[in-house]
Amino acid sequence: MTKERKAIKTIYFSIIASIALALIKGVAGVLGNSFAMVADAIESTTDVFSSILVLLGLKYASRPADKNHPYGHGRIEPLITFLVVGFLILSAAVIAYQSIQNIRTPHEMPAPWTLWVLGAIIVWKEFSFQIVVRKSKETNSTSLKADAWHHRSDAITSVAAFIGIAIALIFGKGYETADDWAALFASGFILYNCYLIFRPALGEIMDENVHDDLVKEIRRIAMTVRGVAGTEKCYIRKSGMKYMVDLHATVDANITVKEGHHISHQLKDALTKELHQLGYVIIHIEPHDLDGHS
Repeated sequence: MTKERKAIKTIYFSIIASIALALIKGVAGVLGNSFAMVADAIESTTDVFSSILVLLGLKYASRPADKNHPYGHGRIEPLITFLVVGFLILSAAVIAYQSIQNIRTPHEMPAPWTLWVLGAIIVWKEFSFQIVVRKSKETNSTSLKADAWHHRSDAITSVAAFIGIAIALIFGKGYETADDWAALFASGFILYNCYLIFRPALGEIMDENVHDDLVKEIRRIAMTVRGVAGTEKCYIRKSGMKYMVDLHATVDANITVKEGHHISHQLKDALTKELHQLGYVIIHIEPHDLDGHS
């Protein structure tokens, strides 16, 4: 299975899980008189829409290179990540506003059985996070990583709701708003996660140089290719799930252009064979004299 298909399959899992949990939390929150759970349901609903965006982005990013997009369509991924962050910020703002409104308005105590529902939800959301974040690492997908953090932030809001409801039930009258304070805390945590998701995606758009380990591996492989005397510049930028490489390799200055061209093809083949995450690879051939100077 290709990385693209694996990522798309994972997103379908996220969408189905988020729809089911949004319904469960919404009904439980209304019947159990817990706004913290209603806030949870709101966040799960935004998860559905953001996951759909990620799905569309992944399908577009998986398109092959064409005349207008010679480097492929992978750059749509960080753009989709920005939209996902926007959904997270919106859900955090809605939760915070409603929490403040409920804190100022007296209401009934949450129902005890909502704790059982939240406990099951916390376990499931953390399990979902672990699945999706593992797939994001396997596919090098920033948008899939953002979607994974939707599950983690959802788990955190559920933990906050659990603590808030537990406090309200344990201490009784006068602590009815504990779950509202929990929801308010959760909204702040969601905003913090927004930064953690946004920063790497911004670095990807700006071609930030954060691929030192991959550069070392490329240089190591290059030196195993017959005819390559050394390597000079090596630039890497990420596009979707693939890495685009510009590598300057030195060869004997006295060989023919044809021989140098052949070496560059061998080097490119060696890199793409061993490093499947590479997409577009450009090899620049530089002269290397007999004294070891280029």
